[in-house]
Amino acid sequence: MSNPVFHIKDGYYFEVPKFLWHYHYTDTNQFEKDYPFFPKQSDLYHQVRRLSPDELNRELSGKIIIPQPFATLKNLYDKESGFAVSKFMLLELLAAAIMAFIFIRVGRRIATGRAPQGKSWNMCEAMLVFVRDEIAVSAMGEHEAERFTPLLWTMFFFILTCNLLGLIPWLGAPTGAFAVTFGLACVVFCTSFGSGIMRFGPLGFWLNQVPSMDLPWWLQPLKLPIFVIEVLSTCIKHAILSVRLLANMVAGHLVLLAILGLIVAASALGTGQWLLVATISVLSSTLFSVLELFVAFLQAYVFTFLSALFISAAVHHH
Repeated sequence: MSNPVFHIKDGYYFEVPKFLWHYHYTDTNQFEKDYPFFPKQSDLYHQVRRLSPDELNRELSGKIIIPQPFATLKNLYDKESGFAVSKFMLLELLAAAIMAFIFIRVGRRIATGRAPQGKSWNMCEAMLVFVRDEIAVSAMGEHEAERFTPLLWTMFFFILTCNLLGLIPWLGAPTGAFAVTFGLACVVFCTSFGSGIMRFGPLGFWLNQVPSMDLPWWLQPLKLPIFVIEVLSTCIKHAILSVRLLANMVAGHLVLLAILGLIVAASALGTGQWLLVATISVLSSTLFSVLELFVAFLQAYVFTFLSALFISAAVHHH
């Protein structure tokens, strides 16, 4: 439970400073009554039974365990059965709620036809126009951009919001979980696949994977391996789309974890040396957090731009 890597991993609890969330168990049986979704065969149950009440309070303090009405858990990171609600799921819902709150209000203001007023309205409209003109229109052309801009808007701001949540202490970045980035890539893949079939038909879509080549008859068999390569390339590109976002978000948090871990590692040194290491670590992590802020915007842009390119390739001739 004390592994520092768990702080950037999805789980079934939120971690806050210990003084903000205390447990005062006098008997371990109280824990079983409060959290019945840990069955007796679970790992955590056995761990709890081995601890004294004071040790249990010390281990759990600072951990806000998410209630699980539809699942049973093995421990704070793995489920036993059922539908378990994780930390990243709640943060994704929070991201969706933030987007709905902001852009429904902005949409109503834009619908009035008035000129943008205020910093927030101008900023939101500028970002929307940027995604439309510099991503959708640039990658797809004006005609196709009209169809897919709402999807690209949603993906860009959802990824951006999730990335920014990862910079808030005690929360986390949902885009640091493969399930989230893979789900986003699946949305792009299904959109590309469905839109391509709607444009060219079921057979025409697959034939469009092979570029038109004026080959002599004895080279025509080359089209089959080219078709296989193109289909595999399409699948691999979408898979890499998810891995790229995941790797960038996880890597940034791991570097921050390593920098701040130097403070703990230097605790055995003298006071002067520890203060020097702590000062350097805090300054470095602050500067790196600023870089992470830039990366949050950059990765949202890169994912959305590549998504626009892949969808555009599916709805245009090779």
